[in-house]
Amino acid sequence: MAFQTYSLFVLSVVMISFGHVENRLNLLQLQNDIDKLKADFNSSHSDVADGGPIFTERLSSWTERNEKRIILSQIISMYLKMLENTDKSKAHVRNIAEELITLKESLSDGSKKIEDLKDLTKLQMSDLKVQRKAVNELFSVLQKLGDTSSSYKRKRSQFQRLCKC
Repeated sequence: MAFQTYSLFVLSVVMISFGHVENRLNLLQLQNDIDKLKADFNSSHSDVADGGPIFTERLSSWTERNEKRIILSQIISMYLKMLENTDKSKAHVRNIAEELITLKESLSDGSKKIEDLKDLTKLQMSDLKVQRKAVNELFSVLQKLGDTSSSYKRKRSQFQRLCKC
């Protein structure tokens, strides 16, 4: 229950930070709907504070816009899963779910990236066929890594030339 209640706050942060809420009226309606959802979950219960935040902590370490799209798509999926078990006859629940679905659709590239990461963790690296494929791709992977790190090294060497440290 603590997951559900505390995460309602994060829901509003996610929706606002992603700029989905287009005007003040929508923002006020969404806040009102979230307040009703908080009441449904009794989010003022003392156990909500136990263990600290569940989403906002994680969001702070994802700084780049594309990175945030990845983590936010996963967070949105978790909210949608949570709302599956709520009373959908309530208008505020339906409104929040609709907003989340719209957000999820706008973050579809983040969802795809999450799936890619999950698929990577499922690879059976002890399988000989997988190992052969991996070895065939090793040079290409290292080249791509070199491409991304070379821009960092270039910036670093430019800084060292300018710096009289």
